[in-house]
Amino acid sequence: MEIIAEIGTSHGGSLEKAKKLIDCAVDNGADWVKFQWVYADEILHPDTGFVKLPTGNIRLYDRFKALEVEPDFFAECERYTHEKGAKFTCSPFGIRSLEELMEIKPDAVKIASPELNHIPLLKKLAEIRKRNNIHVIISSGVSKLCDIERALEILGRENITLLHCITFYPAPEEEYNLNVIPNLSKIFGVPCGVSDHSLDPILVPSIACALGATMIEKHITLSKETDGLDDPVALDGEQFGFMSHSVHQCEAAFRQYGENAKDYIIKQLKEEYGERIDRICGSGVKKLSESESANYGRTNRSLHFMRSMKKGEKIKENDIGVLRTEKVLSVGLHPDFLETVIGATLKRDVENGEGVLLEMILGK
Repeated sequence: MEIIAEIGTSHGGSLEKAKKLIDCAVDNGADWVKFQWVYADEILHPDTGFVKLPTGNIRLYDRFKALEVEPDFFAECERYTHEKGAKFTCSPFGIRSLEELMEIKPDAVKIASPELNHIPLLKKLAEIRKRNNIHVIISSGVSKLCDIERALEILGRENITLLHCITFYPAPEEEYNLNVIPNLSKIFGVPCGVSDHSLDPILVPSIACALGATMIEKHITLSKETDGLDDPVALDGEQFGFMSHSVHQCEAAFRQYGENAKDYIIKQLKEEYGERIDRICGSGVKKLSESESANYGRTNRSLHFMRSMKKGEKIKENDIGVLRTEKVLSVGLHPDFLETVIGATLKRDVENGEGVLLEMILGK
């Protein structure tokens, strides 16, 4: 079992804080540390809406823009991570961040759940993997089986780890349906783990371990009171250490009890948590959880116009963005339609940021 500490953007652009987070992660049992290589333009349209902060409303785009750092920042984080004896991975959110990430030679590339259907990104990574079969870790929140299948169709299945996930913050433990872990592994023929956005440090990681997960990912923070985007749902160092200890106890149970370890672990958890354990284990059928189902199509990627355009104009590559819809914009076509849209002619005027739909365009 490998444990990933998701630092994400909790460093706030401070290299000193990033190193403290790496220290905290490794000292509390992380085998990997993970960052997010953010360029706002690769994630959101500027007009996607606002986010509430203690200081007032701010454009979500501007919030992401403030998290941008230079490539040297990540190169130093990787060097320091290796110095601490851990592995380094990072999530790119577009072609630019992927190419810059590959220049520092990470131990793995992490595809976050909203980018599972970022077809241009996946195709670029697949092209890279033909030369360098780098380990790829894929999260599968706010996705359906067909989305996972499409991503693996592009990337291949060699040297891939798939993480079951719920893209909701915080994610309810009872919706995790962890019995899906062995099923996904069997369906797709790849190792499977869990990316856990729930608040409890024990339940989801321990049950996932009992059910055969090979990797656990959990957010980490120096303090839940700081202003990182994910800090409120992250574990502090003490909690992260508690989680790591619990996971290693589960591993010890497998060494002691072999195939009977699953039943032993579940029984022990039921003695403390009761019927909640059955609800967390779930049916094992891959489906959108109740908490994330309304965000399908909005949190993951779709096609958006990057400028206002007039009827009769021909759509060029730079006119379309493969973006998260998020707050107020309309959802566009799946990114698989990108090549269909480029070069087509508009049937009507469109607004900057509007989601691209087939009824808006004429054939080429």
